[in-house]
Parts: sequence; structure tokens; C-alpha cells
Amino acid sequence: MAAGGSRGDPLALGPEPEPEPELEPTPAEGRWGDQESAAQIQFKILRGHSDTVSSCHFCSEDTKILSCSYDRTVKLWDVVKGFPIQVFEEEHTAPISECNLSPDDRRVVTSSYDNTVKAWDMETGKMLWTIEHEGIVTSCSISCDGHHRSTITRCCFDPDNQRVTSVSYDKTIKLWDMRTRSTSITINEGHSNAISDCCFTSDGRYLCTASWDKSLKIWDIKTGEFRCHEPLSLNQGHEGSVSSCVFSQDASLVVSGGYDKTIAIWETDAGYKKLSLKGHCDWVTDVAISENKKWILSASKDSTLRLWNIEKMDHIPSVIESRKEKGSKISQCEECEKPFLSLQCGDFEMTSKCVFCRLSSPVTRILPLPPSVSPDV
Repeated sequence: MAAGGSRGDPLALGPEPEPEPELEPTPAEGRWGDQESAAQIQFKILRGHSDTVSSCHFCSEDTKILSCSYDRTVKLWDVVKGFPIQVFEEEHTAPISECNLSPDDRRVVTSSYDNTVKAWDMETGKMLWTIEHEGIVTSCSISCDGHHRSTITRCCFDPDNQRVTSVSYDKTIKLWDMRTRSTSITINEGHSNAISDCCFTSDGRYLCTASWDKSLKIWDIKTGEFRCHEPLSLNQGHEGSVSSCVFSQDASLVVSGGYDKTIAIWETDAGYKKLSLKGHCDWVTDVAISENKKWILSASKDSTLRLWNIEKMDHIPSVIESRKEKGSKISQCEECEKPFLSLQCGDFEMTSKCVFCRLSSPVTRILPLPPSVSPDV
């Protein structure tokens, strides 16, 4: 589908669009998302919250954005206009830690430091019900008591709504069976520090976790191969703790946000950081990616959201040069026969399988090495 003026893509850039003064970044914030004029990563800054924006999502077929904040409000934004069209407020009495949507986009669920989870009607903005907890609620997908040794930082449903994954400050990952209401899988010491976020691929087979140990890991959850093999690690993309992560719809990209104020875009097959987006003035608390992979949404402690256009990402000189240096090429997976980006890593030959077939392979596999960085980074 064409990018410019497409009716099916409300986020598409039309030819020479008129500037939007209220969303135009100030000169101090720079014009380009990654601070390179050649990159041409256009973005909008969405201002409207008065405190940390803690969670963000695309919804309504990428025509709207849902966000929540420590300012105790939830806002529904029109993507094209760039301002809120619905505000959910005056119900929570403390910062809102997360917001989530029902699959049909008709209900919003919020969790808060006021010890409650609340459900809202998306159309009217009215609160429908409230559940009270004994302590602060950090995630609103589900609450599982008595199993983690420390605070649960995030939980998410798999696409079939049969299982829930929860991650914690105690460095563990737990999968819960919704039918038996019990733990089906526990991964102890999944990271070397607190795990901050988790997300599934659209088919529910793979799980990505983000951690304060500055890394992300991809696990083969469906077949349980993680019991025999190490997960795929994505390292050296952030200079500090990783706060959030999300797969693209086709799982070819992983997007992560960090306490270093940046957003990292990872090429899943090759296992390396493709691009960093810079511009937020404080921690990046959450990230999202549109279904067509043209836009990335980020939320930050600086009280703003940013909408980044990554449509021309593959044409950025630094991305092209990096691929050349690493000797990358498009190959066909010998197992699933799908095309994937393979990467030459040091003295190792390019792999003949995509990352997902390698993760589920019963034989020892060679994982791509992370890109090198200078010791003082």
C-alpha cells in the first residue's frame, strides 16, 4: 500500500504536509529523531500529560493512541490531529501505572498506585467497575499472588488468552495456565537483574523479556526448548536499564525503551541493534509499534509521547553501512523456508536458519554476537 495519501493508512505521510505548530519540536530538541540530518526520521511530540507517561498503545487500527500517566489521567489521542479526543480522569487518586485495551477496543483497564484496578468504557469515558488490592498495582493484565518473591513488574496474556506471563524484581519469569490457575513454567534467574517487561509474538510461541541488566532475551516458550538451550540475547543496545519491549506484528523487529532516554530498534533475525531513536529528555517508560511497522510510539518520564516515522529506516546511511560492515544478506531459512536477514559474525559462517527456527532447534546453534562497543561506553 502506498505511503502517501493512502486512505487505509491514517499514519501515512502525505506530500509535503502542512506543519502542526503545536506539535513542532523546539530547536533545542532537534529536528531528527536520531540526531542525524541524513536519517530523516520524522516525529511528532504529543503534549498533554503533566507528569510521567507510564504506558502507551496504538488502537482502533492505528488511528488512535491510548496513554496513561502519573498525573492520574488516561488519554485517547487522534493520531492525525495529534491531540487528545477523550480523557478518563477523576477516579484514580494516585499515579496510574499501566493501561490496557480489550481486544475489541471497547474497554480500557487501568492499574494504579492507589491499590485499585479500574475498567472504563472507551466510548463514554465512564468508569465501569473497580477492584481493590492490598498494595500498589504495577500491571493490570492480571494479578497473581503468593508466587513471586518480589514485586511483579509486568504481566501479559498470550494471543490465545490461555496463559499469562509475569515478570518480577526477583529476576524470574512465570507462565500461568488460565484454566488450572497454576504455574505451568518457571524460569529462575532469567536475567541477572530485575525484569521490567515482557511481550509475546503474535503467534504466542516466543516471549521477549527486558531487564535492568541492560539486555533483552527471546525465549521459545511453546516448545520449552529454553530448558535445553540458552535464549537469544540482545545486548549492548542501551547504556542503562531496559524498561520496555514489544515485537512487531510479524516478529521481524523488537523495539525497546530504556532509562538512557533512547528507543532501540532490533533486527530479530540478525540479533543486533539496527537504530537508536533519541530525543526524550528523561526515561523512556513504554514503547509500541504500529501493525504496518511504519510508526513507533514512545512514552517518557518527561511527560510526553513521541510518534516516530520509521518508514525510511532501511535507507539511512548508518543502517546501510552497518549492514555492509557486518556482511549481512537476505537468506532463505532451510527449515521454514522464509526469508530472513543473516549476519556474518567474526569467524563464524552465516547461519542457514532464521532466529525462530534456531531457538526451537534440538541441536546446538551458534547465536549471533552482539555488535562491538568501546570499553568506555
